[in-house]
Amino acid sequence: MRRILIMGATSAIAEATAREFAALGAALFLVGRDSARLSAIADDLRLRGASQVDTQVMDARALDDYPQLVDAASARLGGLDTALIAHGTLTDQAAAQASIALLDDEFRVNALSQMALCTVLGNRFEAQGHGCIAVISSVAGDRGRQSNYVYGAAKAAVTAFTSGLRQRLHPKGVVVLTIKPGFVDTPMTATFRKGPLWATPAQVARTIVRAIQQRRAVLYTPWFWWPIMLIIRHLPEALFRRLRL
Repeated sequence: MRRILIMGATSAIAEATAREFAALGAALFLVGRDSARLSAIADDLRLRGASQVDTQVMDARALDDYPQLVDAASARLGGLDTALIAHGTLTDQAAAQASIALLDDEFRVNALSQMALCTVLGNRFEAQGHGCIAVISSVAGDRGRQSNYVYGAAKAAVTAFTSGLRQRLHPKGVVVLTIKPGFVDTPMTATFRKGPLWATPAQVARTIVRAIQQRRAVLYTPWFWWPIMLIIRHLPEALFRRLRL
């Protein structure tokens, strides 16, 4: 039975992933900002087969509270072996490029807070000699694009950070999984025009659970984003800067 901390548990991908784990009988510790939403999700997960579900309200910006959060999750679940870090915001690029204060906040939420929690979890899992840290980054972090380079830069930081953390913790038996979703149909993307490259949270959740079970290092989800981003990463800069992406 897995004992799982889920940060950002009210996000669509996190909720769908929690449902997959509940069906496997996992024990879950859900963290988010909306108390009522957390309670509703917890009730649903108990009905779906979770062996235990606890919740805690927390703002991801409260970096100093992460050690206490991880301690609380471990105490309530009787130990901790898996964490899914799924919180974040979808940056308003135009607003962020016009406001240093917003730029700072977006990096705090989408990069620094994830890195801080990874640090606390990494130290704990290193000490116990096992564990899995799964972090949702994004294909947007593979190359900066004019349409979302603030968000992409934050995710690039997360991708680089988890790559180094993975290398550091591999000899200790700890898995660090970097998850790179493409377009996902969630409430945050409700106003976007959808197309064939879009996936549902449930589809992405199934691939996340499988990747955790397989002890994968990097997951592009759905799978076709791997060749797409391979091409985008290798476009010559002289060509890339002329594209409207």
